[in-house]
Amino acid sequence: MNATAPIVTTSLEGLERIHQGKVRDVYRVDEGRLLFVATDRISAFDRVLGSGIPTKGAVLTQTSNFWFATLAEVAPNHLITTKAAEMPPLAAKAARELAGRAVLVEELPIVPIECIVRGWLAGSVQQEYEQTGEIYGVALPPGILLGGQLPEPIFTPTTKAAEGHDMPLTPSQLEAELGAELAGRLKETAIRLFKAASAHCAERGLVLCDTKFEFGQRPDGTLVLADEALTPDSSRFFKADEHQPGRQPTPWDKQLVRDYLKTLPKEEIEAEQAPVLPEEIVSETTRRYQEVFKILSGRPLEEAVAEATAQ
Repeated sequence: MNATAPIVTTSLEGLERIHQGKVRDVYRVDEGRLLFVATDRISAFDRVLGSGIPTKGAVLTQTSNFWFATLAEVAPNHLITTKAAEMPPLAAKAARELAGRAVLVEELPIVPIECIVRGWLAGSVQQEYEQTGEIYGVALPPGILLGGQLPEPIFTPTTKAAEGHDMPLTPSQLEAELGAELAGRLKETAIRLFKAASAHCAERGLVLCDTKFEFGQRPDGTLVLADEALTPDSSRFFKADEHQPGRQPTPWDKQLVRDYLKTLPKEEIEAEQAPVLPEEIVSETTRRYQEVFKILSGRPLEEAVAEATAQ
């Protein structure tokens, strides 16, 4: 899909917007059904940046759709339909105009926990591991290199903050927050999903380093995979043929944007007006997001969008 002007704000005729997140806008369609929209906004370091990433919302939506279908036997998900032709008229009209960025989903209460699973050592936890031998209270063997694989995937949940930083939770803190039964189901489900996704990524020449899942709950207590799934926004991907533990991995995810921001003075990052990304960072992020989708799904983004928006 060729880069076009990014969609960073939405206002959908006849639909009530009930939530605006850093990336997603959520609209009520009718009782129990929501239109879930991924915009082209991009956030880093707890703020929305001053540049959108063209087609990013379509990549996030279509990547999530791919994973929801691929992992449907591992865990149920919140999708009702990915196709505009199967939506009520106002939602269908909006979905076509949004060009692959919108899906119709169940309205569910969301468990207020970010369910992070890590299979490889990377990111902000590297320093904690080197200093303590642990990540969020989970003990690990010594000698794991930067970008090295962990003996087994580990579950490192955090709080889900409406503003500011999410805070890490140890296993005992998670149980105190949710109860042992729900905490155990979240961990078991998240790790099963991660292992299944990792196996698919390995077949496609990608390393799934870590990811974040969110779950809703149906009235009977069933955990339902919600929000997004295994996208370049919520995950770290490396290409297997260019990854070497002990060296800084080449990011095929949002890390490219984070790395650029780290070159800026702190006061510029924290200024009232959010940083604007250089065009080369915007275009390269667009390219990498689209390439990850194609590697994972086996088809170009244009094809998935055309299917989602067909009359």
